Amino acid sequence: MATKVTVPKPTLSTIDAVALIVGMVVGVAIFKTPAVVAQNTQSAVFALLAWLLGGAMSLVGALCYAELTTAYPDAGGTYHYLMRAFGKGPAFLFAWARMTVIQTGSIALAAFVFGDYAAQLLPIGEYSSAIYAAGVVVCLTALNVLGVQQGKWTQNWLTAAKVLGLLLIVIVSIAFAVQVPQQITTAATQKTAFGQAMIYVLLTYGGWNEAAYISAEVRDGKRNMVRALLGSIAIITAIFLLINLAFIYGLGVAGLASSEAPTADLMRRAVGENGARFVSFLIAISALGAVNATIFTGARTNYALGRDFRKFSFLGRWQESTGTPKNALLVQGAISLALVVLGALTPREGFETMVNYTAPVFWFFFLLSGVALLVLRSREPDVPRPFRVPLYPWTPLLFCATCSYLLYSSLTYAGIGGITGVVVLLTGIPLLLLNRQRTTSTNP
Repeated sequence: MATKVTVPKPTLSTIDAVALIVGMVVGVAIFKTPAVVAQNTQSAVFALLAWLLGGAMSLVGALCYAELTTAYPDAGGTYHYLMRAFGKGPAFLFAWARMTVIQTGSIALAAFVFGDYAAQLLPIGEYSSAIYAAGVVVCLTALNVLGVQQGKWTQNWLTAAKVLGLLLIVIVSIAFAVQVPQQITTAATQKTAFGQAMIYVLLTYGGWNEAAYISAEVRDGKRNMVRALLGSIAIITAIFLLINLAFIYGLGVAGLASSEAPTADLMRRAVGENGARFVSFLIAISALGAVNATIFTGARTNYALGRDFRKFSFLGRWQESTGTPKNALLVQGAISLALVVLGALTPREGFETMVNYTAPVFWFFFLLSGVALLVLRSREPDVPRPFRVPLYPWTPLLFCATCSYLLYSSLTYAGIGGITGVVVLLTGIPLLLLNRQRTTSTNP
C-alpha cells in the first residue's frame, strides 16, 4: 500500500500574506536605522529620498518575485527556484544556509530584541533578556506547531498592533512635539554619504522575499501573490516614510543623527516618560511579530529540503491535521534556541556579530534568485507565467545589481561575524556530497 503524501494546502488569504510580509519587514530595524541614515545624509530631503528609493528598489525585487512565485508556487520558495535553475547543489546549500544561518540567526536576533525591551518593562533577574528570548522561541514555535490557523492569526494581530502603534507615534509626535527647524547642508556632503545610507535602508526593507515560502499556501496564488507582494511593499514604504517624517519633524536631522534611541527620544519629547515606556512596549510587540513571521516562513524551506533529500527526509513531513511542517518547525526551533543560549554566554558585542553573521550569505543567495529568474525565463519559456516582470530583462538585471552591491557591502563591513556565517555555509558541502537526491524530487 502506497504511503499517503501530505502537501501544503491553500489556506492563507491575501490579507494573511500581507500581514506576514509586513510583520517580517517592519521589525526592529526601523527603530534604529533612521538615526544611522540621518548621520550619513545630514539632510531631511536626502534622508527621505533614501527611504523612498529603498521602497522603489524593493518594488523592483518584488516584481521579480511576483513572476517566480506565480509561475513556480512551492513551499520551498527560493530553494525551489534555485533547484530548477541550477540543480541540487546550490539549492541544498541555500536550504542549509537558511536552517543554520539566515532564518535561525534572524529568529534569535529578534528574540533578543524582545528580551531586551521586555526586561526593561518587567525585569526577572540577571539573565532576563535571554530568558525572555528563549521563552519566545519556545512558545511561538509551539504555537505554529499546533496549526497554521494559530500561526497566521497570531501574526495578523501582532502586525495590526505594530502598524497601529507606529501610526500612533506619528500622530502623537506631530500633534504634541515642537517642530525642530531643519538645517540645509552642502550637496557634496550629501552625495558622498548617500551610498552608505542606502545600505542601512535596504537592510531595513529586507524580508519581503519571505512571501515566496507561502506561495503554495495562498488561495488563488497565481493572482493573489502579486497583490500581496506589491501591496505589502506599498504599505511598508508608506510606514517608513511616515515614521521618518515624524523623526525629522520632532527631533530634526541633527537630533535624529545623534540619537541612540530615536523613537523613545521622540515620544519622550512629545508626551514625557510614559511615551518612552510605550515605545519599549511597541518594540517588544514588533520583535514578537518578526519572530513569529520568521518561524512561520523559515520552516517551509526545511520541509522542502526533507522532501527532496533522503538524509533529511524526516523534515519533509507535512502534518495534514494541523497544516504545518511539524518536524521542520521543531528542528528550526532547536537551532534558534541554541543560538539564543550561545548569545547569552557571549559578551554584548555578540548581538552585533549575529547581525553580521547573516548578511553576506543572505545577499549572495538573494543575488542567485535574480539570476534564476533570467535562467528560467530562457530555459523554460513555455511555463505559464500569470505575471511577467515588466521591462524584462532590465528589471531583473537592476535587481541583481542591487544585490551585488549589498553583498559587497556586507562582506566589507561584516568582519568576523560575516566570515563565520560563510564558514557555516561551507560546512554544508560535505553533507551535500553524502546525500543523494530522492527519486521523488519534484525537480523536472
